[in-house]
Amino acid sequence: MPRLAHFAAFASALLLASCDSGTPWHMTNITGVMPALEFSMTRASDGRAVSADDYRGKVVVLYFGYTHCPDICPTTLANLSDALERLGKRANGVRILFVTVDPRRDSLPVLRRYVSAFAPQLDGLRGSDNALARLARRYRVIYSVTPVSSGRAYEVAHSDSVFFFDRGGHARLVTTDTRNTPALADDLRRLLAE
Repeated sequence: MPRLAHFAAFASALLLASCDSGTPWHMTNITGVMPALEFSMTRASDGRAVSADDYRGKVVVLYFGYTHCPDICPTTLANLSDALERLGKRANGVRILFVTVDPRRDSLPVLRRYVSAFAPQLDGLRGSDNALARLARRYRVIYSVTPVSSGRAYEVAHSDSVFFFDRGGHARLVTTDTRNTPALADDLRRLLAE
């Protein structure tokens, strides 16, 4: 019986240690669950090859989508842009990375024009099919592109997860709902303050 009591006390201590007694996040906390930010792609604004290292020191928001998206992508990017606007000058410490899942149609000029309609802290990224597949797999993002065929229109589908990384590139938060922009801004403020 004493062994069971010791085990119960140890299990309780572990459980308490894993609980965060601080203010809860608005988004889902994925600290320690997802891998750190890692990629190699081309940035649309300047045609430069960039990697996660180019964004160290910034809070990074990662979102997968495509420029021909009729509603979800522009709404998500508009909401994220609104959250950045709420940060004022602190928004300069944040970068939103919009990774196209449709590189066939989203050339660098197309992607550059598209992201320029949103926040200045938004970078459009484009990669090879392999680079895109690696990055999507890393964060368990699902996407598919079905080219035009007889009787079928061009179709693109993708997950709507938005990932948030701290200044060190560690995955911290995820959400699929960006409508509450004050809450997004609050969580970004906290990441910036760390």
